Amino acid sequence: MSEMLSGAEILCRALVDAGVEVIFGYPGGAIMPFYHALPDHPQLRHILVRHEQAAAHAADGYARASGRVGVCVATSGPGATNLVTGLAAAHMDNSPVVAITGQVSRPMIGRDAFQETDIIGITLPITKQNYQVQDVTELADVVAEAMAVALEGRPGPVLIDVPKDVQNQKIEWHPPQKPRHPRAGARGQSLTPGASPGSLEDGVRAAARLIKGAERPLIMAGHGVILAEAYAEVQALAEKTGIPVITTLLGISGFPDGHALHLGMPGMHGEVHVNRAIQHADVIIGIGLRFDDRVTGNTASFAPQARIIHIELDRAEIGKNVPVAVGIVGDARDVTRRLVAAVEPRRCERWLEHIRGFVRPRTEAFRGDLSPETILASIYEASHGECTIVTDVGQHQMWVAKLYRYERPNTHITSGGLGAMGFAVPAAMGVHLARPNGTVWAISGDGGFQMNMAEMATMVQEGLPVKMAVFNNGYLGMVRQWQQFFHEKRYSCTPIWSPDYVKLAAAYGIPGYRVKQASELADVVGRANAEAGPALVEFVIEQEANVYPMIPPGGSLSEPIEAEPAAAAGH
Repeated sequence: MSEMLSGAEILCRALVDAGVEVIFGYPGGAIMPFYHALPDHPQLRHILVRHEQAAAHAADGYARASGRVGVCVATSGPGATNLVTGLAAAHMDNSPVVAITGQVSRPMIGRDAFQETDIIGITLPITKQNYQVQDVTELADVVAEAMAVALEGRPGPVLIDVPKDVQNQKIEWHPPQKPRHPRAGARGQSLTPGASPGSLEDGVRAAARLIKGAERPLIMAGHGVILAEAYAEVQALAEKTGIPVITTLLGISGFPDGHALHLGMPGMHGEVHVNRAIQHADVIIGIGLRFDDRVTGNTASFAPQARIIHIELDRAEIGKNVPVAVGIVGDARDVTRRLVAAVEPRRCERWLEHIRGFVRPRTEAFRGDLSPETILASIYEASHGECTIVTDVGQHQMWVAKLYRYERPNTHITSGGLGAMGFAVPAAMGVHLARPNGTVWAISGDGGFQMNMAEMATMVQEGLPVKMAVFNNGYLGMVRQWQQFFHEKRYSCTPIWSPDYVKLAAAYGIPGYRVKQASELADVVGRANAEAGPALVEFVIEQEANVYPMIPPGGSLSEPIEAEPAAAAGH
């Protein structure tokens, strides 16, 4: 029998039909019909955030940890605009998110009605696609299509704007037609600059020939390895050829840190031996990365001796930032599997020994014994390496990327392309809901943590046992480091006051701890990790500690800063 449903009821039912289980949101006037219908659909668990930006970041974290679409909901006007930073972060890092926003009723659109904004125009550059539903009969099909578009090909965010009167309209319900949007998975073509696209097989054969003739090859694994779940294929390629592997910031945990062929992270804060290996390489196999500026430094001097093989799902990325010898457009897992079959077994022992000669002792120096390295070792030991780490943006992000030991796939989640402070705490909530049986640590600096610390209330209300670590140095640390190196130590507006985090945790009804000495780490971190609910640990670290090495802006990977500039100059 047919039934009469409102647009809001159809919206809920379409989400259920799409397999959605969790949504993150905040109610308001223009989205109120949806929230009125929501209790009748218990299959949809709604997480009430304290700020819409957190809803978008939480949906992003859920998507990255689950491989499914993360869904966030907001009202019109300020609710919708508060989603923008989170959608931009998802867009930059290729995270499948669907945002649903309320809008003023259709007759009021364009009249500057209360809480009206053109969210379609605002989000056009930061979404794969967006829709404003003008006809309730199209709503279910739009939801189904949006879910498919978010996942297909190179994943990304999609926005659906639904006017209030469309949510209230009633029609006779018919199940939606399935959209024709298959995953792009195995589709792939080779692309060689200056030539017409050839077959995928031609590209793989050309890459295999370059690898065979290389004396100093490298594999650079990016976020595409994680998105495609190409872990086994990349490891098989490395082991069959003996080629060492570099993982970009978003590629971390795409290849096990403890593997004998893993070198580390490249780029602005990459280790010296990793960057020097790039500069000496004669062939680089880039899998699922964009060769962005934080990886390459000055592109004119990047990998000057290397011929580059670029495997990337998005054709537009091939040759966009660095010239390539062989470009292969396709899914990282599929193309790498084919490449494994095409290459001949070999070893690179002399090259590996050459790279070992580049290794320098760590140059970070900290007053006292509470260093990022000891803190991260304590978190690893308390969780037995079985947790997912979600980081904010800044100095702590670089320490965590370089010092934590990632042995399991997709256990490092951070805001890479956009670099959004305030990401870690809400994103970790989404990660927990995607992985409810695992431990999740959100690691922030004192600046980024204060941007979204109100989400502790969400954790308490929704029963989300996220563990929070705050690296407190009393500064906006990375900005202060740049001011020290490049702006005559004028620390303009970077000292930042913090509340008493132990008392703050108590105010939210959760355990709070403060650590000042390394001797306290094992006990405190162990207790926090074992808490049944959320817990907060403040680590009081050296105020002017810096992240080394560092490539200066516009500089070459061959010119790292390895110590404080004054000390390096002998002053």
